Amino acid sequence: MRVVFGRRFIRQLESLPLMTQRIFRKQLRFLSQDLRHPSLHAKKYNARYDLWQARVDRDVRFYFQIEEDTISLVEIRHHPK
Repeated sequence: MRVVFGRRFIRQLESLPLMTQRIFRKQLRFLSQDLRHPSLHAKKYNARYDLWQARVDRDVRFYFQIEEDTISLVEIRHHPK
């Protein structure tokens, strides 16, 4: 699958610690290979906007949309507890 990074997403990713960025890159590889990879815990977050959520780690989630063979990364942020 092709991956497209939104501008907002890039800014948010760059503001995260380097270790979190590395973990995200690993999770992104999993996502591009298999949406159902167990470590992602991917789920439909908002059906109206076709927005998905997946896990980077216990504290960080990223949000994306899927259209045909393209994953558009929308947002990455700390998960409210």
